[in-house]
Amino acid sequence: MSTTALGYSAISSYSRIELLSLLHERPRRTIAELTDETGLHANTVREHLQRLEADGLVVRTTEHRTTRGRPRVLFTAVMGEEAVSSPVARRKVRAAADRGDLMRRLIPDAEPDTRDLAPDALHQLDAIVENLAESGFEPAFDGRDLTLDVTPCPHQEAQSGHRETLCAVHLGIMQGVLAEAGGPLRAIAVRTDGVPSGCIVQLACSRIAC
Repeated sequence: MSTTALGYSAISSYSRIELLSLLHERPRRTIAELTDETGLHANTVREHLQRLEADGLVVRTTEHRTTRGRPRVLFTAVMGEEAVSSPVARRKVRAAADRGDLMRRLIPDAEPDTRDLAPDALHQLDAIVENLAESGFEPAFDGRDLTLDVTPCPHQEAQSGHRETLCAVHLGIMQGVLAEAGGPLRAIAVRTDGVPSGCIVQLACSRIAC
């Protein structure tokens, strides 16, 4: 599992968070609709969507028309437990699993909390930890409680006025990553009570043994 943080993150900008929230709330929206909803310039919306698409967090489809006229380009967020699939996200989860497998072969005892996890759950954890690291977090996994401690949150101070939306969108992103990786683990909640500088991500297993 990688823990290399990058400077750019999809959730480092509230404009991108707002777009993801809108696209999760109602998929298959056009740039014009998102411009009206957010008040952002169409070019700004387009640039944000391109970056989100490159990160595997948004997919675009072309409208099927039965009448004359140019078909619209529609955008959908890759979020939630029943997220649509993105080719970028698929490549990312496969690469994370490969890196995780390599690290476990080289350093078998590096992650004692993951010893009891089945391969598919391990690969889900690889994917979610790498996704969090790319967003600037340093996640710590607790195998007993099935939690990820993502304190401190590198985005909280800049977006303190939008914490509820930030956490909701981030939960949806994590759910989408776990769904894309495939396996028994699900992200079911982001707990912020008593954690002023970050949060605890609660995972759950859909079978008796993960």
